[in-house]
Amino acid sequence: MHTPETEADVARQIERLATLRRAIATAVVGQEAVVEQLLIGLLAGGHCLIEGVPGLGKTLLVRSLAQSLDLDFRRVQFTPDLMPSDLLGAELLEEDRGTGHRAFRFQKGPVFTHLLLADELNRTPPKTQAALLEAMAERTVSYAGTTHTLPAPFFVLATQNPLEQAGTYPLPEAQLDRFLLHVKVAYPEESEEREILRQTTGSASAAVPRVMDAGDVLAAQALAREIHVGDDLLTWITRLVRASRPDDALAPAAVRSYVRWGAGPRAGQSLVLASKARALLQGRLAATREDVAALAAPVMRHRLLLSFAAEAEGKQADEVVAALLLAVPFPDR
Repeated sequence: MHTPETEADVARQIERLATLRRAIATAVVGQEAVVEQLLIGLLAGGHCLIEGVPGLGKTLLVRSLAQSLDLDFRRVQFTPDLMPSDLLGAELLEEDRGTGHRAFRFQKGPVFTHLLLADELNRTPPKTQAALLEAMAERTVSYAGTTHTLPAPFFVLATQNPLEQAGTYPLPEAQLDRFLLHVKVAYPEESEEREILRQTTGSASAAVPRVMDAGDVLAAQALAREIHVGDDLLTWITRLVRASRPDDALAPAAVRSYVRWGAGPRAGQSLVLASKARALLQGRLAATREDVAALAAPVMRHRLLLSFAAEAEGKQADEVVAALLLAVPFPDR
């Protein structure tokens, strides 16, 4: 990264990412933290689980991201009757009219795209959920003994509604662990909500400019991997993750009281990659403590299995993560 050409390339990448954020803001009012976390997921090469009550613009947010990226985009509404083949694809028997020869041909499903919006993932049965999550983990689809490679980049944004639990199939902890970030979408501020009303009740619609294509995204992902993480920061991340386990010596009282199972090593990997991506997104070539602190909750909130005591007392995973950040000191140099 020390040649003038490379430094210029890095500067162009950073400027392009800033332009990408501005492009999304032309259609999405507020939600800066949510937009940042989705872009972090994209740069880190992971997937995001988005949670929020209906009407907060989750689908608009994902569509705006897709429009700003010159990538293939598909949206799948997950329902109780959705089958794995509806998502992955299936083999069709075709006949050559000239020769009468019959052969099977694999018809690719909507998962063969760059950006997939899996709407209301928790409304589909475990078999279909597992089919998607396998594709997320392996970046391939196996059917009838043949492995089909998914496009690169491949980015899944899955939404779920936290309110309606009747007729839903909550994701098991092992499958939740496949998501890099668990992004929570909150209600907008009053001024933002007023602007949303103004923008969405008129005749004009915001056009989101295209900023990056697939090659740009892959280059940005490769650059994010090169962002520096110091040994002291790596040690702190390791200790934070280990302290989320009730039987660890560093575990604070909140963890011992409210956590049944803590985060696994994938949480540490995710926190490192996400911190690198956030640093790049903010125009820096090294991750800092602030990056880790900002992303600890999105990385860990879906990886902590809370105890019955936590449920009884109304404790949330974010409170446990906040206690971790306070209890685990940054290592001395």
